[in-house]
Amino acid sequence: MHASGNSAGVASTDWSGTDLGAPETWPGTLRLCVDILLNTPLPMLLVWGPRRVIVFNDAYADLAGPRHPRAPGGRIPAVWPAPLAASPATLDDALAGNVVRLERQRLAFVRDGALASADYDLHFTPVRDGDTVGGVLCAVTPSAPPASVPAPADGLRILVVEDNLDSQYLVVEMLKAFGHEADGVGDAENALALMAQSSYNVLFSDVSLPGMSGVDMAREAVRLYPGLNVIFASGYGDALLRHVEFAHQSLQKPYELEQLQAALATIAQRLPGGV
Repeated sequence: MHASGNSAGVASTDWSGTDLGAPETWPGTLRLCVDILLNTPLPMLLVWGPRRVIVFNDAYADLAGPRHPRAPGGRIPAVWPAPLAASPATLDDALAGNVVRLERQRLAFVRDGALASADYDLHFTPVRDGDTVGGVLCAVTPSAPPASVPAPADGLRILVVEDNLDSQYLVVEMLKAFGHEADGVGDAENALALMAQSSYNVLFSDVSLPGMSGVDMAREAVRLYPGLNVIFASGYGDALLRHVEFAHQSLQKPYELEQLQAALATIAQRLPGGV
């Protein structure tokens, strides 16, 4: 059932052992989609029909690793492929007729006997069969490396994450008085949402936050934005930061104004062009 090269397509593949059955029974839309999928150099999957049969191409099989079944598939999966398992709600949204793109999804595939992960963008396109959605095409592309954020001429771009609103306000206003651009939020979830909309040089966060901790939030932020600089403020000393694996600076609450200025100056000197 291996299809490759210029001959890849519905007619050149034996479908008798798949859950799709003979191509003569397929609707024209399915035949066209499978022909496109098998001749596309990008990793791509097709979810088809109410039983959600999966078809995939050689490019996806190569991406998924040597233990993955070879193309073209055509089976009801025992386990969802990684791009489809990344967000079941997104697949449901596409099956409802909506075009959806998910950026920077961390997918893991087996490489040399171990899981290797990387970020991919997923593109979901509903495929209409008459008046209904017959299936969904999912294209998988490597995410572009995040560009480092240059420092603005008049200061840094800083996101302050502090659940004490009075303290948050004071720190943001103080940073603005220093000549920086600063925004403030009270929890990790809103911080990650804001970082997806705006570029920051510095994440200045309390370690203890409601919900997701400041450390876990910063870990996810550094994964998504590798050029981000992190400063933690903690009332517990360095005990909660002892096993943090990414680069950061820390300030002990209550910290002196000069300590924060020194931490920001260290970051500014490392950025292209300085501040």
